Amino acid sequence: MSPEVLVSLITAASVIGAAVVAAIPALVALHRRTTGAVEAEGTATREALEGIARELHTRINDVRDDIDGVREGVTHVREWQAAHDAEHLLIGRQTPRGDQ
Repeated sequence: MSPEVLVSLITAASVIGAAVVAAIPALVALHRRTTGAVEAEGTATREALEGIARELHTRINDVRDDIDGVREGVTHVREWQAAHDAEHLLIGRQTPRGDQ
């Protein structure tokens, strides 16, 4: 190998090495900024999902309350029907629903 080729290879390796060394601080800074942005997005997403979960939990509780109200209403109607049927039995008439 001629000395000119050897000097060219060493020079090229030196230039590449210097470029890599010069790029390291920029890459570290880019990594820090990217990490901060990703963490901020992750936090925002997590908070949004927690808000959705709280709202969904509230709605489910409202639906449960509504179902309990319907059950109480059905129980009240059944009690009224039983009392009404008992009244008709006491006065000697057939029940209004025709069960007899």
